[in-house]
Amino acid sequence: MTRRLLFVAFAFLLCGWGEHGSTDANDRPNILLCISDDQSFEHATINGCRGVNTPAFDRIAHEGIRFTNAYCDAPSCGPSRSAILTGQPIWRLKEAGNIHSTLPAEFATYPELLKRAGYHVGATGKAWSPGRLAPGGRTENPAGKLYVGRKRKPAYANISQTDYAGNFADFLAAKPDAEPFCFWLGTYESHRGFEKGIGIKEGKQLDQIRVPAYLPDETVVRSDLLDYLVEVEDFDSVVGRTIDLLEKTGQLENTIIVVTSDHGMPFPRAKASLYDAGTRVPFAARWPAGIQQPGRTSKAFVNLSDLATTFLAAAKIDIPDQMTGRNLGPILTNTQQEDDRTFDRAFIAMERHDGCRAGGKGYPCRAIRKDNWLYIQNGAPERWPAGDPDASECARAIPFGEVDSSPSKSFLMDHSDDPRIRRYYDLAFAKRPAEELYRVDTDPDQITNLAGLEEYVQVQDQLRQELEEHLTQTNDPRMTGEPALWDYYPYYGLRRNKDWQVAKRPATP
Repeated sequence: MTRRLLFVAFAFLLCGWGEHGSTDANDRPNILLCISDDQSFEHATINGCRGVNTPAFDRIAHEGIRFTNAYCDAPSCGPSRSAILTGQPIWRLKEAGNIHSTLPAEFATYPELLKRAGYHVGATGKAWSPGRLAPGGRTENPAGKLYVGRKRKPAYANISQTDYAGNFADFLAAKPDAEPFCFWLGTYESHRGFEKGIGIKEGKQLDQIRVPAYLPDETVVRSDLLDYLVEVEDFDSVVGRTIDLLEKTGQLENTIIVVTSDHGMPFPRAKASLYDAGTRVPFAARWPAGIQQPGRTSKAFVNLSDLATTFLAAAKIDIPDQMTGRNLGPILTNTQQEDDRTFDRAFIAMERHDGCRAGGKGYPCRAIRKDNWLYIQNGAPERWPAGDPDASECARAIPFGEVDSSPSKSFLMDHSDDPRIRRYYDLAFAKRPAEELYRVDTDPDQITNLAGLEEYVQVQDQLRQELEEHLTQTNDPRMTGEPALWDYYPYYGLRRNKDWQVAKRPATP
């Protein structure tokens, strides 16, 4: 092939991933985001978990691309979903950096931009949530018009009765023929609570599951993990039904399907923490027209906030300047080296999770994940990272309220005086230093903090510099000196502790 023909072929390959171009409906892909609630990276069959069966996720990976270094922007439902929708990290999103808050209308979302461009837009299940829309100036869920009419009869009581796939079918039936679609399919699974013992009832074996190093290898913990996997499988079955529906209606081949989770599993030292168990998520995408060499595995470091810009670029819609997410198109088309600096690191953050400290104070922390390293800055190390041990300081009226109630959490608390268990209790609940550094290849569960050790000073200094430069460039108030108001924003969650209140913002000097 001549050099000119090669150039033309290359340009044609990239045309679907530019920010400008034709807006003819026939040229634009459908977009389907399937997002589970609280699922860590390793808990998919193709990612190496023996105790779970995820044929739908595995199919998307085999027929598309699988990412092994995908990270949420925040290990907390509302902030993570806000970042996905807006294509921005949580420190740029004001109130939306907290859970049980709002998403201000000043921040554009990819569904609304697609809707303006002629897309049929909708959502089902857990969309942007939890929080209130009105204080942010919105009247419709930022993920799209909700389709919630269909119900199902799940096998177990604690699994949602929402018929996600049925609602997707209703959405498709309402779609004008000439319009491409954008749909957010969010399940409530695998969020707690689980029906205790459903893993064993489903025939799972206690020895099938890996117990991470930060949890004690006890029967109660293994059983709890198996119960969680049943809900992971329920999510996967929903994805499978959705794929079948697209095949039957002839819309599968022109649909970008992304399957992922908002953050990691609901266990101590996972969800609501910046360790991999809380932030590294399963991520696979399928789109025959745009993904070259299907079946690839990518080691590129990506954030979920990269989805917004990627979807808009695929739809040939201008990306707003306020969106800082990266377009993953070059990775999907296999036209950019993955060790390029654009994709060699991910950034993660958290502010207030669930109102678990006096005065509504959160746990401000930032992290960079790069190569085999995780570096974390804890902005208020004097605070309890998992929430105050005093239940009266928590809006939910539970001790260590950042961590969802569970058999595993109860076991740690009930056995905190046992010398065999105390180290796990401390890993989950004890206060943490201002800086943490972990070498992930030799310490995959991140339990040995290397920060401050002489042989790692150079790595620590380099990662600190890279993190702080990025935070400054992207206008993190905690880095630029602007007011950091997350401790004072309203909390719209359920207050089981009626006396709990958010402190008033201090007067400006």
